[in-house]
Amino acid sequence: MITAEQVRMLREKTGAGMMDCKKVLTETNGDEEKAIELLRERGIAKAAKKSDRIAAEGLVTTYVTEDHKLGAIVEVNAETDFVAKNEEFRSFVQDVAKQVAVKNPATVEELLSQNSINEPDKTVQDVLTNKIATIGENMSIRRFERFETQNLIESYIHGDGKIAVLVELEGGNSELAKDICMQIAAARPEYLNRESVPQDRVEHEMEILKAQAVNEGKPEAVAEKIVQGRIGKFYGEICLLEQDFVKDPDQKVGKLVESKGAKVVKFARFEKGEGLQKREENFAEEVAKQING
Repeated sequence: MITAEQVRMLREKTGAGMMDCKKVLTETNGDEEKAIELLRERGIAKAAKKSDRIAAEGLVTTYVTEDHKLGAIVEVNAETDFVAKNEEFRSFVQDVAKQVAVKNPATVEELLSQNSINEPDKTVQDVLTNKIATIGENMSIRRFERFETQNLIESYIHGDGKIAVLVELEGGNSELAKDICMQIAAARPEYLNRESVPQDRVEHEMEILKAQAVNEGKPEAVAEKIVQGRIGKFYGEICLLEQDFVKDPDQKVGKLVESKGAKVVKFARFEKGEGLQKREENFAEEVAKQING
């Protein structure tokens, strides 16, 4: 039995019509991921990324040394958006980014066990525990990345801590690096170039594109050629160097960087709550529990 809630959630993630959503959910016995693929194959919905299900609160930020040779990007989660605006919480997140850059932990667990660079008599876990007690909400350090290089490291924060980007650029200058950071924030590339895309991801996309062409009534041989044409658009969406430059859509990012005698070595893009599900509050249920409790 397909519920109205399942249909609603699929509509939100794909933009497809209610009846289309109900139909594919029925066909897939309620399997949402398979339903999304069916909608795409039929040309009804665009790719629905898991990262679209952004819900957790907290903050993402970066730390870059003055010489731009060392940088870190971190995400720290909290229960409510209200805490993300708390100056004590924001200061703690900034300290965590600096800790990652300076102390180079391999994992979140190792980071938590390190002595805090600001309070050497306490571990990062101790400081975090104290913040939880002081602020009154559960918090957790979710993830981080660290760059160290002889090249140039630049960062960008968007939406007051909603999106953070870290870029390593060989050659070029800070202005170009900032432009690349803003491109990454706006266009959400998943990979640097097409060589970086896992082969199984490409094959899966080609299967979907072929199904789309067949469903459009194209013969098998013609469908194969259409796939080869359309796969370029796929790369243009997920690969940074193949994307249209946001400041000049007539130019590809790769060509822009090349024209400046530069090379993008790597990048990291964190979006607050990416891939996490938000806790849904049911206030009527909560009140009922308190009354009956």
